[in-house]
Amino acid sequence: MGEFAHNIDRKGRLIMPAKFREELGERVVVNRGLDGCLYVYTLDQWQVVYEKLSKLPTTKKDARKYQRLMLSKASECELDGQGRILIPSNLVELAELEKECMIIGVANHIEIWAKHKWELMEEEEEGSFEEIAESLSDFMEL
Repeated sequence: MGEFAHNIDRKGRLIMPAKFREELGERVVVNRGLDGCLYVYTLDQWQVVYEKLSKLPTTKKDARKYQRLMLSKASECELDGQGRILIPSNLVELAELEKECMIIGVANHIEIWAKHKWELMEEEEEGSFEEIAESLSDFMEL
């Protein structure tokens, strides 16, 4: 959980918040996410995602496309001694990461957003928070 602001450097290194580091371990998988962000998974969490992707029916065109798009971008990354991960340049470009980034804790993964995209998404979605909660009420009760 939580929202943290950190800068990505020119080499693509981004500090993972101290709050997340212990749970992340030494290696993570960084992948394309939905809505223009990147997802970061622990190796155990990635294994669950990978198994689900592997079970998609390859006779379905959308399943094949989704597998390709997800698995081709996935990259195993190591946390260095300063708690940084080196994000591959293709993922930096995909998520339009420049200097300011937002690192968001979300259930079973972490999301990395370009700060301007995060702020735009928040602004657009904030007004519909209650509507979104109501539409998902069948899936969970708070």
